[in-house]
Amino acid sequence: MTLPTAIRDVVHLEDLLSEPTPAAIEAIDRAGGDLVVLGVAGKMGPTLARMARRAMDGAGVPHRVIGVSRFSSPDQQRALEAHGIETIRCDLLDQAALRRLPDAPNVIFMAGRKFGSMGDEPLTWAMNAHVPAMVCDRYRKSRIVAFSTGNVYGLTPRGRGGSREEDSPAPVGEYAMSCLGRERMFQYFSRAYDIPIAILRLNYAVEMRYGVLADLAGRVSRREPIDVTMGYFNVIWQADANAMALAALDHTSTPPLVLNIAGPEELSVRTVSAELARQQNVDVSFINREAEDALLSNGTRGWALFGRPRVDASQLIAWTADWVRRGGENLGKPTHFESRAGQF
Repeated sequence: MTLPTAIRDVVHLEDLLSEPTPAAIEAIDRAGGDLVVLGVAGKMGPTLARMARRAMDGAGVPHRVIGVSRFSSPDQQRALEAHGIETIRCDLLDQAALRRLPDAPNVIFMAGRKFGSMGDEPLTWAMNAHVPAMVCDRYRKSRIVAFSTGNVYGLTPRGRGGSREEDSPAPVGEYAMSCLGRERMFQYFSRAYDIPIAILRLNYAVEMRYGVLADLAGRVSRREPIDVTMGYFNVIWQADANAMALAALDHTSTPPLVLNIAGPEELSVRTVSAELARQQNVDVSFINREAEDALLSNGTRGWALFGRPRVDASQLIAWTADWVRRGGENLGKPTHFESRAGQF
């Protein structure tokens, strides 16, 4: 893969975000049959579905990619269909509608609720813990790759490589607790129904329009002071996270395989912000001091299975600084990565 020095526009960006790896193509080839992506209209879903379609085409297999969502944006639904992805409108909390979804041997579960959790915790729990149980009942004869989050670990001391899969969960706040509930549902039903499952704890996927780097670059460009209390973080190029999710279809098991999906660098908010400011030719200021712990994940086990990420942090920083400096599109969905109390 030859990386560009800059990303021209949204079309170029989404083409890069949907480029499959050899591991993803091989896994799609071996998986055999259609793929249903539940929660396809989120931040990662559209490019993951496109990558799956491209991987099937690359493998020369005729199977379908079916994207399921409530689709609040008709434009997004049309865009997916233009790239060869079938779409179905469905509220996953509607059990009758869930039962009407087509059978498929392969399912990627991306549904969930994070932002807006404070003040409507019951809906967060319903989406993050009840829906997985319903999905396992509906797709008990499929293999399932389910997205989770590094938030289930809680904060870990910096400089030690980040949380590992064998570490005990320590979720902070109801969002993280509900995400652990999601994992427990998949683990329970994997045993009860003998469903092969992989659970992917993501921390954090980024692209030019969204993510920790976009948040920091935007604040830098607006000359806002940067709070460094949550002083350290991981990022992974969204295309690499997408490709690892598809490759994980090859590694589902009972009980579920649990994997961190994270980049190799432990990044400093202060250092990254200073570099984003340098590349945008602006000044930057900081407030507060770094805490000794942060939300950090160790992705070593995933890299051993799927290969290391194709894009490193220095390239992501350069792309993001250039994108923001040129006034590139932003999704307007801040990550709130700086939250230390688990409130979203």
